[in-house]
Amino acid sequence: MNELQTILSDSVAKLLGDLATKETIQQAEDGQWPAELWDALVENGMTRILVPEAQEGAGAKWEDAHVVLKAAGEHAAPVPLAEAILAGFILGRAGIAVPEGIVTVMEGDFKLESGRLSGVARNVPWGRNATHAVAVVESGWGVETVLAPLQYARIEKGQNVAREPRDTLTFDHVVVDTAWAGLPGNAVRLYGALTRASQMAGALDYLTRQSVQYANERTQFGKPIGKFQAIQQQLAVLSTQSAAVGIAAAHAAARADKVSSGDAAAFEVAVAKVRADDASSAATSIAHQVHGAIGFTYEHGLHFATRRLWSWRTEFGSGAEWADWLGRETLARGADGLWPYVTAR
Repeated sequence: MNELQTILSDSVAKLLGDLATKETIQQAEDGQWPAELWDALVENGMTRILVPEAQEGAGAKWEDAHVVLKAAGEHAAPVPLAEAILAGFILGRAGIAVPEGIVTVMEGDFKLESGRLSGVARNVPWGRNATHAVAVVESGWGVETVLAPLQYARIEKGQNVAREPRDTLTFDHVVVDTAWAGLPGNAVRLYGALTRASQMAGALDYLTRQSVQYANERTQFGKPIGKFQAIQQQLAVLSTQSAAVGIAAAHAAARADKVSSGDAAAFEVAVAKVRADDASSAATSIAHQVHGAIGFTYEHGLHFATRRLWSWRTEFGSGAEWADWLGRETLARGADGLWPYVTAR
């Protein structure tokens, strides 16, 4: 990290450490909106980190956003920070002003005609709490960015395994703001996968840190269990999985900053999401084995990270879906194109 990112990392870590407490997360999972945490993130400019300065944002890069998103994942922040950051990025590219309030993102089966949106979006993060949602929709004019007010949407509440709101929104000829942004039609899924990979990298770091700490504190046969070779080996695997995801997500963020089109960063994003998906299965298993039965109790904080990892790996495309995309892209280039395709990164 550069000096700015180090400062940013320290700032967001302190903010989340103070406000994204165990009690706050539990209350959020019971349906209480964490207003103090959200307001602090807004006041510190975290939600608009990718919004251009001309639009009252921080004008930062994806590498900077990765630092914030990783910290959010590490602290299991129960707010739509990733969605707000992504929405701000898409709106900034389209030149649409970011509205006040909570803004989320959505994918769905939409029809856009004369500035009116119809269709259904499922599993929308925090749809019930948001005032607006951002989508990228194919229309007769091409691919358009859409900012939809949610006061006119029909909302059916749902949640994921982490007990985060994942709602179904239905639109019927709702008047929306639109603009062309030069983004691919799958922009929400593509950049959404990048945000989830960064969050998962943070959650994996948390699992590693907590597991090492517990192994050094828990004693058996007169010594810490971390002194046993079998536990050390498992912790080494856990650390490796965490590091690999962190590197893959950071590289994907750096690539997103270097290219003008999201399509050009799709390879790195796909690799990061696949790697995060694979790691989450192995890492959560190891972490809970090290902790024993205590890690499964609601009183212990370990499950906040593991349930989010299980949920996030299926969102904005599962690892299997992105692996399938990578395979198809590779086959399309033929045998002679494989090596240049991989090494061009």
